[in-house]
Amino acid sequence: MAHAEATLPSMLKLLADPTRLRMLALLALEELSVGELSRALDMAQSRVSNHLRILREADLLRERHVGPSTHLRLATPGNGQAPLGRLWTALQPELDALPEHAADRARLDGLLAERRARDGDFFDRVAGEWDKIAGAFSTGRARLRAGVTLLPADTVVADLGCGTGYMAESLLGACSKLICVDRSEGMLEEATKRLAGRGPTEVEVRPGALDALPIEDGEVDGVVAGMVLHHLEEPFGAVHEMLRVLRPGGAAAVLELAPHKEAWMHRELGDRHLGLEPQDVLAAFRRAGFESIALESVDDRYQPPSASGDPVSLALYLVRGRKPRA
Repeated sequence: MAHAEATLPSMLKLLADPTRLRMLALLALEELSVGELSRALDMAQSRVSNHLRILREADLLRERHVGPSTHLRLATPGNGQAPLGRLWTALQPELDALPEHAADRARLDGLLAERRARDGDFFDRVAGEWDKIAGAFSTGRARLRAGVTLLPADTVVADLGCGTGYMAESLLGACSKLICVDRSEGMLEEATKRLAGRGPTEVEVRPGALDALPIEDGEVDGVVAGMVLHHLEEPFGAVHEMLRVLRPGGAAAVLELAPHKEAWMHRELGDRHLGLEPQDVLAAFRRAGFESIALESVDDRYQPPSASGDPVSLALYLVRGRKPRA
């Protein structure tokens, strides 16, 4: 039942089912795999799959495939302007009144806590070997360029998702203070080892997530995020945080992977996304409120060692922008 051809009775029938409403209410909040959705609903996966088939036919789902898993999120048809979209928009404020919604939300919160812990465990586990499994570049100039083109030396710069400090290393001597942020304690330990006693730059490490940075409003003159957004489930929320922590006139630089097809990187490198479209990153900068936004190519390739041993060489790009001075 494609929504463009749906009759009013069929649309009402689609959204009248309480199970489908519960599913849509959760998928409006979070992208979930089919298994996670079943757990959040406390419902057999076969039953969930039957309802998902109906919602797919109505174009109410956005899908992303990660290996054998399918991840789902609400996709309101016509951005809420089509008849089915308008019906869904009208129903949304009433979803909290569903008898099962509070329990669904509690189970969802538990799932998300497990997911965060699992992600943190992965990076803690591989921190000591991270440079070997994910630190290979053809020239290394991309990381250097992203770091040193930001601001004059007498500045405070934050390296977001610093990992083992490979990006921060290029900033030593280029700023007066360097704040290294990562959610993995293991990665921060490796960064501390790498950066300790390396010149006049003051280095401070802070544990924290990129969508809730442990940095005060306007505390830094520049931020750099090197090869980190594609590790985030929702990569573009971090861009809003970048703007918040910058002083007026401060600059942000994001070094990222162009889209590719190396699916093994989900498992081996903890990548959530197989690269990001440059236009999506540019759009995130515009939505956040940056100005003087620029997309630049870089004379470098990412060359991680693959499990198969086949050579891999992936394109990189740089997006920069400034926080308005006013």
